[in-house]
Amino acid sequence: MIAATPPARVQVTAHEFNFVLSRQTVRPGPAIFELVNFGMDAHDLRLQRKGAKHVAGTPPVLAGGHFELKVKLVKGRYTLWCSLADHRARGMVATLVVK
Repeated sequence: MIAATPPARVQVTAHEFNFVLSRQTVRPGPAIFELVNFGMDAHDLRLQRKGAKHVAGTPPVLAGGHFELKVKLVKGRYTLWCSLADHRARGMVATLVVK
């Protein structure tokens, strides 16, 4: 029996108004995104593969809080952003490559 591959883990650190990813590339398969809010405002995380319709996301996370989002990733480029207020327009957006 072959042991299952553990999920890839990506920590997304939120501040006003940017995201910092612990890595920019992961392998396809299960993944856990940990949103950690070091900002003063609430933030959330949205995740969408370019060309796809499905958007995965977290609830709003208050200052000092964190939330884990479990997803299954396929190859491609993913956009991550905060959907609250005008946060995306102010710079809370990042790119992740799955290869």
